[in-house]
Amino acid sequence: MKTFKLSATPRTELGKRAAKQLRNSDLIPVVLNGGEIVADAKAAEKKLAEGQKVITLPDGKRGIITTDLTVKAEDVRKLIYTPDIFAIELDINGVKKNAVLKQLQFHPVTDKVLHIDLLEVNDKKPVVIEVPVSLEGHAAGVKAGGKLTLSMKKLKVRAIYTDVPERITINVDNIELGKSLQVGDLHFEGLELVNAKNAVVCSVQLTRAARGAAAAAAEETAE
Repeated sequence: MKTFKLSATPRTELGKRAAKQLRNSDLIPVVLNGGEIVADAKAAEKKLAEGQKVITLPDGKRGIITTDLTVKAEDVRKLIYTPDIFAIELDINGVKKNAVLKQLQFHPVTDKVLHIDLLEVNDKKPVVIEVPVSLEGHAAGVKAGGKLTLSMKKLKVRAIYTDVPERITINVDNIELGKSLQVGDLHFEGLELVNAKNAVVCSVQLTRAARGAAAAAAEETAE
């Protein structure tokens, strides 16, 4: 996976009004989810003293660490408006952290980025991330007159972030006419695919021209 360097600053003023002021200054509110669980109130207090926030989990005892940040809109354009995925090298006032893009919130009319969620990662805990799909080869069904269709442009994988590839490449040579390739048919070392096993990734469909040719051939045989 490619790396993307991004500078961020801690966000001290929270709330809708403060967020609106940031956006008017071409800044974007960001939440860095730590991916780290604190198990008791004492540990939570320590994190709060360090300027981090702890969101209580449903069990009421543990919490997940988050950090409120801001980034410049111009600094994230190449991170957001691309089909590629990146490991983000985050610099928070000199403190280095590794993260991946978790979620984006866009304005429903202008498509302006309103909010970014990042997930802090390390080389021990797997993450779930969507990876673009790339097809290679020449499907047998296409040679027989069919049309190759990609139904899933991205697949969700669970892996250590350093093992996540830039793209998942799938060979389609053996897909026959009218056949498909499902998630359960795919296996990649070091990656766990978390989409539904029966979800169709790609298929070779019978075209109208191919149906006509098949019907004509059947009529000739009958005669």
